[in-house]
Amino acid sequence: MACARTPEPTPRHRWLSCPPVRLLRLGGLSALAVLLGGCGSLGYYAQAVKGHCQIVSRQKSCVKLIANTNTPPELRARLQLAAELCAYADTRLGLPANGAYTEYANLDRPYVVWNLYAAPEFSLAAKTWWYPFVGSLDYRGYFNESMARSHAGKLARQGFDVYVEGVEAYSTLGWFKDPLLNTFLHHQEPILAEVLFHELAHQKVFASGDTDFNEAFATVVARAGVRRWLRDRDAGEMLARYESALARNDAFVQIVQQARAELKQLYKTRSGQAAGHLTESGKERILSQLRENFDTLSLRSDQYAGYQSWFAGELNNAKLNSVATYYDLVPAFDRLLEQQQGDLEQFYAAVKTLTKLPEAKRHEELQQAVPTVAMTQQER
Repeated sequence: MACARTPEPTPRHRWLSCPPVRLLRLGGLSALAVLLGGCGSLGYYAQAVKGHCQIVSRQKSCVKLIANTNTPPELRARLQLAAELCAYADTRLGLPANGAYTEYANLDRPYVVWNLYAAPEFSLAAKTWWYPFVGSLDYRGYFNESMARSHAGKLARQGFDVYVEGVEAYSTLGWFKDPLLNTFLHHQEPILAEVLFHELAHQKVFASGDTDFNEAFATVVARAGVRRWLRDRDAGEMLARYESALARNDAFVQIVQQARAELKQLYKTRSGQAAGHLTESGKERILSQLRENFDTLSLRSDQYAGYQSWFAGELNNAKLNSVATYYDLVPAFDRLLEQQQGDLEQFYAAVKTLTKLPEAKRHEELQQAVPTVAMTQQER
């Protein structure tokens, strides 16, 4: 099977807010309300519980589905491939599934959850939400799209830039046995492998409250895992297509990060009413230039068509942050993996050591590797 699908400009996200469901089982809604403090939080976690239970109610054993002669051949093949990928992750990547992905659920919708991102109108400092057990995250996940957009509307009326996006996959960090979902199982082989390896990586290493660190780590592990999977299968053509897709994605990320750097510098100079007007016009200019930069990329190849929907909507701080969350620290993690000569177990150990540091120190030490990465990528 050839990899003909261009990865979308935003990665396959996961939503990490499910652990609180365990609190409901232990102490009931009243205990959770006390812990979270407020009816608004209670309503949020109530929808989380309901959404998770709906998924559980639809789960079916993958083993039984594969053995059932009435299972559609395409679904059977997808389930078998997922099982092979999980076994590979365990034996070759050091990412044991721990019972995850042994069940399948068809949700009859394209996304499992919707993530809400928010940021001030003239700042790239992401709004964060606190969750029990996982700390602060740069997004809020909802099983109900209308609820996500309703909350986004409230934040927008408060002056925030907001962005809501559909999410195909998430990890509960081992709290539950995550199932395979129709929302991502249909992807072609390299992308399905990337999704599964990414989610399993979250169970391997997780720094509480550090979204950028966790997502970049999982992204690097997933990419390395896909490359090894395809090489071990002698799938040279598929690997070449995957590398081309990654190159396009990196080009997209580069122009977004360039715009974020310019916005960051612009916002530093904002003070006073007149300066505020200039900042607003400057923001519009930078975002307009970002669209033009994408148009330039699109002229080079029609393979960027998959990114057009992202640019079709409003561009704002929150939307740009959703990309930065996954890619800001990727070059540094790439370098760290290179420093370990590609040995994943040594890489995991080094990353775990970093998680013991305060967040600022953790990022500082990790970012020291970036200049070498830039040189290495040019040499490639």
